[in-house]
Amino acid sequence: MDFDADLPQHLERHLAAFLTEAGAAVRAEQPAFGSGVDTLTDFVLGGGKRLRPTFAWWAWRGTGGDPDGPDTEGVLRAVASLELVQACALIHDDLIDSSDSRRGRPTVHVSYGREHRANGWLGTPETFGLAAAVLIGDLALAWADDMFASAPLPAATLAAARPAWRAMRTEVLAGQYLDVRTQATGDTSPEAALRVCRLKTAAYTVQRPLHLGAALAGADEQRIATLREFGDDLGVAFQLRDDLLGVFGDPSVTGKPAGDDLREGKRTLLVALGLQLAEDPEQHKLIADAIGADLTEDEVDTVRRTLTEVGAVEAVEERITALTGTALAALERARLAEPAATRLAELARLATQRTF
Repeated sequence: MDFDADLPQHLERHLAAFLTEAGAAVRAEQPAFGSGVDTLTDFVLGGGKRLRPTFAWWAWRGTGGDPDGPDTEGVLRAVASLELVQACALIHDDLIDSSDSRRGRPTVHVSYGREHRANGWLGTPETFGLAAAVLIGDLALAWADDMFASAPLPAATLAAARPAWRAMRTEVLAGQYLDVRTQATGDTSPEAALRVCRLKTAAYTVQRPLHLGAALAGADEQRIATLREFGDDLGVAFQLRDDLLGVFGDPSVTGKPAGDDLREGKRTLLVALGLQLAEDPEQHKLIADAIGADLTEDEVDTVRRTLTEVGAVEAVEERITALTGTALAALERARLAEPAATRLAELARLATQRTF
């Protein structure tokens, strides 16, 4: 069986099996919660790039993991559990940001609010939708722990990976809070934007999955540290590309309305640099006023044009290129076995040059 070539298929297989197994137990005891299980199952299996488990898999392969050995299925289950952490983060992130759509479909809180309204239930649809999204996101995080802990691996192997797992869970929540706090304080400095990038995205999307995979393979601390260096710079570059797509992306490709990051008041590096580079007071005011505003499509176009004119887009592109370069240099120093070294370099380019 070629696990390397068919990795997405095997990740889906493990996710589907776990969700079916975990869902059956709660359905039997609490049938009324069946819709919540269905929502989470559909959310997890309904799309996604599977970047986090893919980074973890190739770190495992590159530091000694043997796909023909006895631990392969256990490693697949352990790294696939990262997708449940991702589901929790996305469901809660959509709620925090008041986003209406995800992957071209209504977000969880919007969907449950509509169900409440359609049935004429007591209370407000918005409160019900909020509560449902919080609880279904919490379920995803709880099940992520269950899936990881139940991976059929030697106890010592799982124990070696637990520090990465624990750190990742804390970092993603701390990063979410830092993002919310930055929006609340109105800090538009580039330094604040980069702090959020490193904690909310770099650590949880790339750095810790690499750490997790390498730890499952028994890698030494020096190699893990080098991989984390690769993951830190790559993760920031990944988020900066995401920031550009949040303003300039094609909704038919990204699955989210263009300009949503502006409407949600995101203090991204793109916006921070736009404000810093705008020497014309009118351009500065236009960018500042767009943060958190209910913009029309024409107004979004005007902000796009202004961010381009002041040089913010070019500056972010240059930062992405530089970070990708330093990340790839760290990857080379890690001296990973093939085909992992090549695959991770390809992933780095995919993550930073993507259009979705």
